[in-house]
Amino acid sequence: MLNKDRWVLGIVIGILLPMMMYGIVLMILIPHGNVENLIYLDRPKVPALVAIFSNLLPFRYYMVNKKYDRTGRGILLVTFIMVLLFFYFF
Repeated sequence: MLNKDRWVLGIVIGILLPMMMYGIVLMILIPHGNVENLIYLDRPKVPALVAIFSNLLPFRYYMVNKKYDRTGRGILLVTFIMVLLFFYFF
């Protein structure tokens, strides 16, 4: 399924990967479920930026290694939308 050159695949990858990375970063930053000691309260932008820029790895993989332009463009489209939303909200 991941070996197809489709816009929809790029959009799905571009949405799901940052969501998973955001969850992973939050699990790392919240030590053992202790919500009182949230490390990222001073900088709430860091987990969001890490999640957004996690799209660079699959984008490069699909554009350079696989030569799947449509899938790469789908990932890039979602990344641009996320960056615009980031700047709007933060």
